[in-house]
Amino acid sequence: MKFVQPSAIPLWAALLPLFFLLGALAYNVGWVFGDDAVAGSNQLILLASAFFAAGVAAFFGRRFSDLFDGVANNLREAGKAMIILLLIGALSGTWLVSGVIPTLIAYGVDLLDPSYFLVATVLFCSVVSMATGSSWSTSATVGIALMGVGQALGFPAPVVAGAVISGAYFGDKLSPFSDTTNLAPAMAGTDLFTHIRYMTITTVPSYLVTLLFFIGYTLWFPVEEANISLSWLNTLRETMNLTPWLLLVPVASLGLMLFRVDALVAVAFGAAAGAVAALWAQPEFVASLAGEGIPTAHAAYAGIVRALYDTVQVPSTDPIVADLLQSKGMAGMLSTVWLIISAMAFGGVMEAAGFLTRITQSLVSLAHSTAGLIGATLATCGLINVTAGDQYLAIVVPGRMFKDAYRERGLAPENLSRCLEDSGTVTSALVPWNTCGAYQSATLGVATGDYFVYAVFNWVSPLMSWIIALIGFRIRKLGSQK
Repeated sequence: MKFVQPSAIPLWAALLPLFFLLGALAYNVGWVFGDDAVAGSNQLILLASAFFAAGVAAFFGRRFSDLFDGVANNLREAGKAMIILLLIGALSGTWLVSGVIPTLIAYGVDLLDPSYFLVATVLFCSVVSMATGSSWSTSATVGIALMGVGQALGFPAPVVAGAVISGAYFGDKLSPFSDTTNLAPAMAGTDLFTHIRYMTITTVPSYLVTLLFFIGYTLWFPVEEANISLSWLNTLRETMNLTPWLLLVPVASLGLMLFRVDALVAVAFGAAAGAVAALWAQPEFVASLAGEGIPTAHAAYAGIVRALYDTVQVPSTDPIVADLLQSKGMAGMLSTVWLIISAMAFGGVMEAAGFLTRITQSLVSLAHSTAGLIGATLATCGLINVTAGDQYLAIVVPGRMFKDAYRERGLAPENLSRCLEDSGTVTSALVPWNTCGAYQSATLGVATGDYFVYAVFNWVSPLMSWIIALIGFRIRKLGSQK
């Protein structure tokens, strides 16, 4: 898609759709629907904002066909993400029915202690995401298991989700296998490993702050209350057939990701492996999902299909077990897919109309110092994550727009590539209608607004980047030794 030249668009016009969106969302979430806003009303506001932006663009001579092409391109790029989301719903269903998730919870509670669980979660997710290069794959596998373990130990779900996301995005940001880690230096004009080394200047302090936060939270959190009576574990073991052989399913899924198998294929394999494991380990439970008491071929088919797409609840008289063992399947992901489609519609219009480029140009003109330029880059990446709803656009658009400004001011390109990751990569998970925010919320079962504060690494990273720019620490100039 060719980007529309924004020179004829006044800044107020480019900002008008953004103000409309933010104002409508603030009213919708803050005054009317609250946490239920993601069920549909936010999606309607995003679509209304897309039409509003299209109307403003049409007033300035933009053709609706060009705007629709922008929407179509955005949806095409988000198509794979939406399919992965549906498959994760299927995976969570078969992993529950098979006993994989209950087994992970049971062993996790036995091995992990509340006194170090949150820090261990951050570290474990960091290692997995570094190895796989994917925050999404990390959340969809070990993240789901750790959510169950953390809640079983008595920790609030938003806190556990924040720890999972912090660790997942640390690896996503630094791993040479990550798509964003490769995209950022490509847009800025530097090489991959120079970019990774230079990122450690801001990433390591941000990571240490994150670990200190969760250490402090654990010290403050009443561990003796978190370490509640685990009598429910006996109920869990009596409810389902738990065996260490079931752990082969997540191990095999992670193994595929470590061998660089596409995330879509790996998640689909995990869902299918969970289905096979369910037929082997829990045949009676699978039959009960089909409304039959005896395992038959018909019951097996009907039960597995229902686990893949429908809400499934493991029956239990223990409220803790009943709360832990439930899944919404693929159907539970549909509202998130709808949210992504609506966000891509708004972002596509904003980009095709030239509004995002016009806003970025204005920010560049206001940046008169090195710290100001870096701050403008960080703000632009965050702004595009809010307006366009897509992590890749938050890297590509600022990378293209700021590249010349960094060169003209004698700054090495790794300064820009680091900013693109310090804000564009990590803040995407903090926006409810961004593809990453919607994904993490749907996968971990926690609203973005609830885990926002606890996803410490994601909001500390841009702040740390700006602080280091303000003090002028190791700001590399063109021609300096790498």
